[in-house]
Order: sequence, then C-alpha cells, then structure tokens
Amino acid sequence: MIELRQLTRTFGNLMAVDHVTFTVPSGQVCGYLGPNGAGKTTTIKMLTGLIRPAGGTAVIEGFDILKEPIEVKKRIGYVPESGALYEKLTPMEYLQLIGRLYHIEEAHLKHRIDEFLQLFQLEGKENQRMDAFSKGMKQKIVIVSALLHNPDVMFFDEPLNGLDAGSALLVKELIRKLADQGKTIFYSSHILEVVEKICDRVVILDHGRIVADGSIQDLRRMTAESSLEDIFSQVTHSEDMEEIAEAFSKLITS
Repeated sequence: MIELRQLTRTFGNLMAVDHVTFTVPSGQVCGYLGPNGAGKTTTIKMLTGLIRPAGGTAVIEGFDILKEPIEVKKRIGYVPESGALYEKLTPMEYLQLIGRLYHIEEAHLKHRIDEFLQLFQLEGKENQRMDAFSKGMKQKIVIVSALLHNPDVMFFDEPLNGLDAGSALLVKELIRKLADQGKTIFYSSHILEVVEKICDRVVILDHGRIVADGSIQDLRRMTAESSLEDIFSQVTHSEDMEEIAEAFSKLITS
C-alpha cells in the first residue's frame, strides 16, 4: 500500500531524509520513530504531497506521488503534527468543505459528520466557531477530517496532541480497528508507550537514515533490550538521559 523507493530530501546542505526505502502492506500499523530532526515529518510531507522529494519517489496504492499526486491525495487521510485548520469556520462548515473536496454526496455527508461529532462528544458544537475551541477539540476535528472520506491509507503525525485521556484511548482503539479492517496506518509519534502498544512494526530513523526496522519482538531480539524506550535509545545512540537529568537538576538548584 505504501512503497518508498530511495526517498530523499535535502534542505540546503542538510540531508533530511537519506535514500529511505521500505514497504508498508495493507492492514499494518507502522510506527515511524526518530529523534527530533531525524526526518519523520519530512518523510510524511513528501508522502502526502506537501513537499517534493529531492530524489527517489514513493507509490501509494499503486499511484506514484510525483506522477499522480491527485490520485494519491484521493486515497489518503492525514493528521498533521500542527493540527492546522480554518479556525474562523465552524466544525460543520469546515467538515462540509473537506467532504466536498473529496466529492462525498451531500445527502451522505451531513449524516457522516453528525456521526463523527457524536462519537467525539462534540455534538451541539457543530455551529460554533473553532477559534474558541480548546486544542483538544480542534485536534478531534482534524482527526475527523482525515477519516471523513474513508481513506485506505492514513498518516498520523502526533495525533494524540492535546487530547484528553478518554479521547486518546478512543483514537488508539480506532487505529487498531481500522487496521483490522485492512487500512494501512503510518503512525509517527514521540510517545513510545503508545507506539509499542498499537504498532505491528516499527521503523526508526536517525539523521535521515533507517537504523532499525521490524516488529517489537524483532527489535528486542536485535538489541537484547526489553522496552521500546531502551531499543530506541540504543539504535539512535542517545546520550544517557539520567546523567543529563542529573546535570539539569544540579544547574537548577545551584
């Protein structure tokens, strides 16, 4: 469903994504991890058509992201890290706009929006302007907009940002059920406990390159570490966080 072929992106002299190649099959939740600046969001922006690769390409559901970008966009849903939306609109106005862009029939669209808003406990707020919403409420609308057209491939970049515990649990359960239905999920996050729980496979990026790729069990065998946190620390050569925390605490109290 998602196939990256030597995908590369540079910013000046910086190699942000360095000839990344891997495939994500249908029905899989693929976690995409890395330290800040590793190239995770840049990869997602290339796959969703927001920026062009400097080299290589990718295919989503058989369509090349460079040669057939509109066909790709028809088939994907995207929750960006920024959670950006048109805050001067109401949820109903914004979601109707999204639905019409995807050519959802009007008779079906209103009913679908109502159902989604009810599931996210936003009924009664569909006609309020979103500039007065909390961050979590806005994030719910962003997630709804990504799912509204029933895409087969979904990109989630820090989707739990701002959500309360109950809503976060709902989204995690939803992702698993969508994968069970055959949807392909590309999930990027810094919350390793969530990735460890919901992802079938984890790809770890460091300085633009893949440094680990496999199921949690595979990565445990490869590193002889039990937790994803320890696996991540080992393969990305992270510094000793305990020592850094100790140095910070001494600085604060000095």
